[in-house]
Amino acid sequence: MEDLKPVEIVRELDKYIIGQKNAKRSVAVALRNRWRRQQVDESLKDEIAPKNIILIGPTGVGKTEISRRLAKLTDSPFVKVEASKFTEVGYIGRDVEAMIRDLVELAVNMIKSREQDKVKEKASHIAKERVLDLLLPPADKKEPEKPQEDGIIEIEAEPLQAKNDSAEPNGYFNKTREKLRKMLKEHKLDERYIDLNVSERSMPVIEVFSNLGMEEMGINLKDMLGGAFSQTKKSRKVKVKEALKIIAAEEAQRLVDMDKVVDMAVERVEQAGIVFIDEIDKIAEKESGYGPGVSRAGVQRDLLPIVEGCSVTTKYGVVKTDHILFIASGAFHTAKPSDLIPELQGRFPIRVELNALAADEFVRILTEPKNALILQYIALLRTEGIDLVFENESIKKVSKIAENVNNKTENIGARRLHTIMERLLEDMLFDAPDIEDKKIVINEDYVDKKLKDVIEDEDLSRYIL
Repeated sequence: MEDLKPVEIVRELDKYIIGQKNAKRSVAVALRNRWRRQQVDESLKDEIAPKNIILIGPTGVGKTEISRRLAKLTDSPFVKVEASKFTEVGYIGRDVEAMIRDLVELAVNMIKSREQDKVKEKASHIAKERVLDLLLPPADKKEPEKPQEDGIIEIEAEPLQAKNDSAEPNGYFNKTREKLRKMLKEHKLDERYIDLNVSERSMPVIEVFSNLGMEEMGINLKDMLGGAFSQTKKSRKVKVKEALKIIAAEEAQRLVDMDKVVDMAVERVEQAGIVFIDEIDKIAEKESGYGPGVSRAGVQRDLLPIVEGCSVTTKYGVVKTDHILFIASGAFHTAKPSDLIPELQGRFPIRVELNALAADEFVRILTEPKNALILQYIALLRTEGIDLVFENESIKKVSKIAENVNNKTENIGARRLHTIMERLLEDMLFDAPDIEDKKIVINEDYVDKKLKDVIEDEDLSRYIL
């Protein structure tokens, strides 16, 4: 984060998200403040609370996309949750603390993967030595058998054992092993099969309901009963190149200090974690007194201590949520942010309204981002040898149609483009393997021809577009 200034964060988001300048600026400032807080004096650091954000706007305008891109852009543990999936304690469903447990689990896996990358070279070296032991086990008292023409001794692979230098013949054995090592390095042995003993642990599935959550009870049971489920070895016949990958993965896990990984992950979550809560408006609606709505205010009350700052028990220890950044989003069609309970409103001081998208934004969405929809279809059809070309007028026509359909029916923002583009190219995508003309130009007339009937019939448009 120290390398990313707010203007650079916005610039990176601009590569994938069109418009929504205010939302990008608010998120960029919030992220930069995380780094700034780390630089202040220790006496003041704990007093600086994150300024949580609510993104308000209709579906399909970029709320979720901003959060997704932030996850890739920052090095922070990040999790996206749906507020509507949580229930008040006492109802069937996930409790709100599960989002913190998910965040910690993700952080542990992220740091574990990073630590394994650091020892990747060492693990690969150990894997090669173990494969050499399988191809040519260390000899005991007998002289080694005469090798075949390919330089490999024809033997069955045996369980690995500690290397005993005193038992190894010094001459012919070492020479053969070096020859095998050279062939292994040159990938000449990749297709050869060897017998490999692979560790496997059989763990029964035990479902227990508790206030700690299913995943917590699962790990506690495994810890308590771990001795009852001993590791077993299963012999598999695999190619050398696959054996190298399997052994390297096992060795990388052994070389990583999991206690250190867990400590780093918990600290990373507490100091730089980000939780994106989508559909928060679904728990802000007025209660009806019956039906599924009765637990909505309860979810808000359960969510409040998490956002305010509390300690959550996870299988990796206690995690404090005081400095985790929460970004909430919702369409707020039938509810308003003021419908949230006052205490929760106060914990989201920054509110940003995202603008609805019009035809001009749709043109930019179809063409400008790195993952633009038109570029995706061009790449898909290129796999069939077809060169797909979109004229500017056809792109403007599609964008105008998307705007009109959004105005006449439900406004689903940029997601409408997916529906229209799929309808427009449906026949082409179906017939692509048999099309002889390998260059296809999509012009305005083609768009009119494919979509005219659907657009003119408003009832049909509601069902299809």
